[in-house]
This record gives sequence, C-alpha cells and structure tokens, in this order.
Amino acid sequence: METHALAASYSLRSGVRSSSSVPLPSTHGLPCKQRHGQGFLLYSFRDSCLPASRRAGSSVAFVPRAAAEVRDGRPSLGGGEGGRGRGGKRVLRQSQAHTTSPSLPVKEIASFAVPAGALLAVSFVLWKVAGKLIMPKPKGSTSEIKKTPSPGLKWSFSPGTNLLSGGAAKLEKESRQKLNEFSKELRTFRSVDLSGRNFGDDGLFFLAESLGYNQAAEEVDFSGNGITAVGLKALDGVLQTNTMLKTLNLSGNNFGDEGAKCLSDILKVNGGIQKLQLNSSGIGDEGARVIADMLKENQTLRVLELNNNMIEYSGFASLAGALVENKAIRSIHLNGNYGGPLGAASLAKGIEGNKSLRELHLHGNLIGNEGVRALISGLSAHKGKITLLDIGNNEIGPKGAFSIAEYVKKTKSLLWLNLYMNDIGDEGAEKIADALKENRTITTIDLGGNNIHASGVSMIAKVLKDNSVITTLELSYNPIGPDGAKDLCEILKFHGKIETLKLGWCQIGPKGVEYVADCLKYNTTLSTLDLRANGLGDDGAVCLARSLKVVNEALTSLDLGFNEIRDRGAFALAQALKANEDLAVTSLNLTSNFLTKYGQVALTEARDHVFEMNEKEINIFF
Repeated sequence: METHALAASYSLRSGVRSSSSVPLPSTHGLPCKQRHGQGFLLYSFRDSCLPASRRAGSSVAFVPRAAAEVRDGRPSLGGGEGGRGRGGKRVLRQSQAHTTSPSLPVKEIASFAVPAGALLAVSFVLWKVAGKLIMPKPKGSTSEIKKTPSPGLKWSFSPGTNLLSGGAAKLEKESRQKLNEFSKELRTFRSVDLSGRNFGDDGLFFLAESLGYNQAAEEVDFSGNGITAVGLKALDGVLQTNTMLKTLNLSGNNFGDEGAKCLSDILKVNGGIQKLQLNSSGIGDEGARVIADMLKENQTLRVLELNNNMIEYSGFASLAGALVENKAIRSIHLNGNYGGPLGAASLAKGIEGNKSLRELHLHGNLIGNEGVRALISGLSAHKGKITLLDIGNNEIGPKGAFSIAEYVKKTKSLLWLNLYMNDIGDEGAEKIADALKENRTITTIDLGGNNIHASGVSMIAKVLKDNSVITTLELSYNPIGPDGAKDLCEILKFHGKIETLKLGWCQIGPKGVEYVADCLKYNTTLSTLDLRANGLGDDGAVCLARSLKVVNEALTSLDLGFNEIRDRGAFALAQALKANEDLAVTSLNLTSNFLTKYGQVALTEARDHVFEMNEKEINIFF
C-alpha cells in the first residue's frame, strides 16, 4: 500500500519584478530538500529551469511542495541517484505548470527562506526534546523488554532427564499423577523400586507422607533420584515411627556429609531399618563420624553400605570406635574408599572388640601388605565369627598372602575369601594352597588377577584332590596357559566338588581346551564353566562339541565369549546340542565371536529342535 506524505503547498508571490538576472543558489535544475518530520519540503525554483535568455524578465515563484510518494517506508526523493527520481520529475512538472505571476526578488527570497528553514528545523528538534523531557512515561512502558523469570526445570520420571518449563500446567499434572502412582506402590507392595526416577527433593517430600502411613513396603529403593540434604529432611518424623520398612536404598544421591548427618539424627531412634545403602553419596570423614555416632545408639541396623565414597583414615577410625559399642551390625561395606594401611589398622582394633560382625568388605582401599597384616591380627582376635572377607584390589603381595594364609589355617567360620586383583604370584598361591589343606570351611575362593602361572595353579589343584568343601574357584586373568589347564583338569576329572570354575583370560588356547573337554566327559559336579577370551577358535569349539555329545547331566552354563569362533565351530556346537538328548546345558554364550547369519541360524535351529523334542529351553547369546 502506497503512503503519501502530505504537506501544505504554499506559493509566495510579491508581484515585484526583477529587472535583472539574479543567480539562484545551487539548484542546477534540481529541487532543494530539507528534512521536516517524516516528509520533505521541496522548494522548486521555476526560473532555474528556464534558459538564461528568458530568466531575466520572468518572475520567480518560491513554491514549497509535498514530498513525493513514499514507497516501502522511504520517501522517493527528486534528487535520487543522479537527480532522476520519479518524484523529482513530478514536482518539476508541477512547478513548471504554474502561470507566471509577480514574485519577490531572488535575494529577498533567499534572505527570507534560509533563516525560516533553519528556524523551522531548530523548532522541530526543540519540540521533540521538550516532549521527551516533560511528558511522563506511561506506567509499565520501558525501553527494554522485561522477561518473565523462568520457573526453572521441572523434575521428570525418566532416568537422566529434566522437563522444560513449557506447558507447566500440563507437566505439573502429569508429575502429580506419577507421584500418586508411586505413593500407591509404597502403600501396596512389599518391595518398591523407584530408582533413577530423578524426582528430586520435591518428590521425596511428596512421597514421605506415604511412608509414614506405610503398612506394606519393607524394601524401598530411592537411589539415583537427585536427592540432596534438604530432601532428606522429609524423612524426619517418618522413619522414627515407621516399623515396617526394613531396607532403605539412598545410593547415588549426592547429599554428602550434611545429608549423612541429617539421616543419622533420624536413625538414632529408628527401630525398623535393618539394611541401609548409602553408596556413591559423596560422604567423607565427617559423614562417617556422624554415622558412627548413630551406630553407637542404633541397635537395629544389620547391614551398612558405604561403598565408593570419600572416607579416609579419620572416617575409618570413627567407624572402628562405633564397632566396639555396637552389638547389632552384621555386615559393613567400605569398598572403594581411601582407608589405606592406617585405616585398615584402626578398623582392626574396632573389629577385635566386636562380637556381631560377620562380613567385612574392604575391596579397593590400597591397604597393602602392612595394612592386611594389621587387619588379620584384628580378625584373629575377633570374638565373633567372620564368614566373608573381601580384600581384593588392595596391592597385596606374597608377604601379605603369608598373613592371610595364617588366618585361613586358624579360622573356623570363614566361608568366602576374595583376593581378586592383587599380586600374590606363584609364591603367594603356594602359601594359600598350604593353608587350604587345613581349612575345612571355605567354599568360595577368588584368586583371579594375581599373576599366577602354571606352577601356582598346580599347587592349588593338588589341594582339591583332598578338599571336598570348595565349590567355587575363580582363576580368571591369570596366565596359567595350557600346562596350568592340564594340571587342574587332571584333578577335577575324578576329584573335588567344584561346581563353578572360571578360567576366562587364562591363555589356555586350543591345546588347553582339549584337557577341559576331556575333563567334562568324566566330571559329574561342574555346572558353570567360564572359558572366555582364551583364543579357542573353531578348533577349540569343535573339541568341546565332541565332548558335549557324550552324556553330561551336570554342565548347565557354558561361556565361550571372545574366542574368535566362526561358523565352523558354531555348526559343530549346533550338532552337539541336537545329538545329546540328555544334555543339561541351558545357557550358551557366544557373544563377541565371528559368527555370520549362517552360524547363528544353525544354532537357532538346534535350540528349536531341542525344545520340540525334549521341551528344554536353551538360551543362546550371540
């Protein structure tokens, strides 16, 4: 739409003729222009457009004109580029069309027009400035755009997500519905898993009321929900009166020492919770101290998990002091902290005066040989019965293994010993083997990742000839080679009661698996066999397949992952599954091998065949 800038058109005529030719100021056939508001006043000097021969006796008419039409918000000026604008031609034609009339002399016109134009411009500017200074701004108007404050992020129920504030009313409604569903679960089911819902402090405040009225839930998992120390205050007054809840999992919520203090104050008078899980919660020495104070008063808690926190020597010392006074704790988990040798030594003193402790988990605390020596000293003087000792990944060498062996000889209660990922070597393995000759309580022993070779395994194998108590033997990540596999399998062929044998990453190769396959033909106790990452290839798989065709009613789980097995090995295993009607295998793992779709189809058809013929289900993993 074209917009026309309208301005009044004025003609100043005096009727006075000029008797001589008067030069006109800077026109050269072009109209002069002066900015006025949103339009332009154009001054057309008619005589300037005439030949010089006619200018002498003609009258001059000073005609202010309206600016030419405005297009696209900009006036189309006569000047334009090169003085050829359409508006300029239009004004020029209009000014030339006026009839001659008496006019003022040019000098008088110039002396009048220039000051008048300047005065007009100055007046316009002053008027605008005065208007801004004097006129008050309407309320609410501002030169800057005010943004409404964002209400922030809404909590969601999907792990690791947050809902944006858009559509807040709808999201709030959905959130309330979810919370109501969770609330019903807390009042209905015995075990409630609300882990990873990310409902935060607000959600916990909402759900706390349901816990207060809880008459069903005995196990509640609130792990990984973004709960802080502020949110834990919602449990105040609830856990003091709730006697139904037995297990509370708050792991993965980074509430730190402040949250530990809040929770400890609440649990001092709690008479229901028996298992408290606070793993990966950012708890340090101060948090361990307040938890220790709680243990001195609470006589209901049986299991305390503080794995993967930041507890150092001072925190270990605090917990040791609590163990002396506490008469209820059965299991304490301190895996993945920073106790070190001093922490282990201080904890040993607390264990020595405790009668209730049964399980001690200290995996990954870098206690070393000195720390394990002090710890074993405390365990030997312990007045109770330790059944589980986890001291894996603690930089224990042969010297530390000697201390452990002495304890193994004397203990009458230990059932489970974990030395995984230390460095006891063949020398340490020999000492442990000698101790196992006298021990008749340990059923599970983990020696994986200890740099044990064939000679060390041979010593352990000899123990199994007379020891019928050990049922689980973990030897993975030890370079025992084919010779180690031979010595072990020769014993297991007719002796021992081993049910679970783990030989993953042991470098036994196709030659070593021949001894394993031969053992399976005669062994009647082995149910779980782990042979992962031993470089068996197709030859090893074919060898095992020949063994599986023989009647074996014991083996139920076979793990052959990471063994470079191809379709030929898969075809051989498929035939073995079809041929042996009495085969007990229910789980066959072949993940991370080199099977194509042909090998997978062969195994799948064999699985279906077994089900059709015997109604036995075999889970095969590719």
